[in-house]
Amino acid sequence: MSKPFYITTTLPYVNAEPHIGFAAEIVRADVIARWKRQNGFDVFLNTGTDEHGLKIFQKAEQFHLSPQAYVDSIVGKFKELLPALGIIEDANFIRTTDPHHIKAAQEFWRAVSKNGYIYKKNYSVKYCVGCELEKTESELVDGKCPLHPLQEIETINEENYFFKFSAFQKQLLDLYTKNESGLSFVVPDTRQKEISAFVERGPQDFSISRLKEKMPWGIPVPDDDAQVMYVWFDALVNYVSAIGWPDDFVAGKSMPGSFKNWCIDTGGMVQYCGKDNLRQQSAMWQAMLMAAGLPTSKTIVIDGFITGDGGVKMSKSLGNTVDPIALVKEFGTEAMRYYCIRELSPFEDSPCTPLRFKEAYNANLANGLGNLVSRVMKMASTYLDKAPEIPESSIPVEFVQAIEKFDIQAASHVVWRYISEADRLIQEKVPFTLIKTDKIAGQAVISDLCARLYAIGVMLNPVMPETSKAIMYLVKENKMPSAPLFLRK
Repeated sequence: MSKPFYITTTLPYVNAEPHIGFAAEIVRADVIARWKRQNGFDVFLNTGTDEHGLKIFQKAEQFHLSPQAYVDSIVGKFKELLPALGIIEDANFIRTTDPHHIKAAQEFWRAVSKNGYIYKKNYSVKYCVGCELEKTESELVDGKCPLHPLQEIETINEENYFFKFSAFQKQLLDLYTKNESGLSFVVPDTRQKEISAFVERGPQDFSISRLKEKMPWGIPVPDDDAQVMYVWFDALVNYVSAIGWPDDFVAGKSMPGSFKNWCIDTGGMVQYCGKDNLRQQSAMWQAMLMAAGLPTSKTIVIDGFITGDGGVKMSKSLGNTVDPIALVKEFGTEAMRYYCIRELSPFEDSPCTPLRFKEAYNANLANGLGNLVSRVMKMASTYLDKAPEIPESSIPVEFVQAIEKFDIQAASHVVWRYISEADRLIQEKVPFTLIKTDKIAGQAVISDLCARLYAIGVMLNPVMPETSKAIMYLVKENKMPSAPLFLRK
């Protein structure tokens, strides 16, 4: 019986069309999902959209639409992104306006409240609508949120429900010291140190509701019609509602035992998120799970930001985003996957502009991988009578170690090292010349190049699956590609 593996992205807000930041996150999660499936795991990949909260309410008002009509009008853009990025076809897509999720969020609230971790009080706090987070004075720069400098900070004065975050300091610090899989709970280690320092300073209780009369677009608080859930408390619950909690209801079908399968038998979920989600995913959410009596996550993988020109964080509110659909239309799905995996750092900030994308495409796909495939298969189809015997390709240890640590970029570097070594072998041995004077030696070099190319195809399977299939097919059939795999742009 296959061992289950559950991996999820965060859910992006639908206050604007998706940008390359979310595209990179879901491609990374998809690579891990494909890798696990390739190694015999039964995989559940979750993604979707976060559709409640103040920023969505305000955006709907701008379009003179009801919030539900607004989110219904834009969610298709996020769903269309999945096939455009080559995401596995059975990936789950959840909306926080789904009836099952709403029911699950309310049941989660009841569980946390029953266990004594919710209380009500009056308070006043500064609030960033862009982050949908409370802000202290120390987190502001000239009175503005550094991540959303064009938005005014709001002040909330009202009576809300609070979550007893302060009760979970020891449990969270204990969670961070567990190392059963050889990885830190938060990947990379630098982010684990950051969240550990935050928790060591003492978690502060935080508001988990808003007055309905001031912000009506949210899930109603159970037994209190005057309040709606704070958007983070609602949205985080998607990670368990997506796999059937509390009643094993998944994708419109009753699936008994699915929550146990994906959340317990897996040892916990693996979550991808951006570094601006570090606190919410690796501390707030884990404490919420503890409060509800549910298992904590297994691993939290923290992405760096994608920046525009000048190193400024790419943001929908700043209007400096890059449209992933436009890049896919010009360069193709496989090129987009390549760029997200190899050209963007998995953990640190990385720049992305259309010009950078084009330069990387031409250098490493058109002139690199694509050119190598054409050269090798031209020689093979010309000078070999049949496809060479390809030994069973064992994936290099360094590739496996990198991808198991979620360092997909390092794994891709192993692939491109193989490409460089094959190019160097052609330069050194000049097989198309050697074969004219020593046929046996020339054929041996070409056969070796075919084996190397096949090994490259095997490694590319989770990263660029269609390119992987094409390469392995060409080698097995001893065929030259009818057209270059990647046309120069």
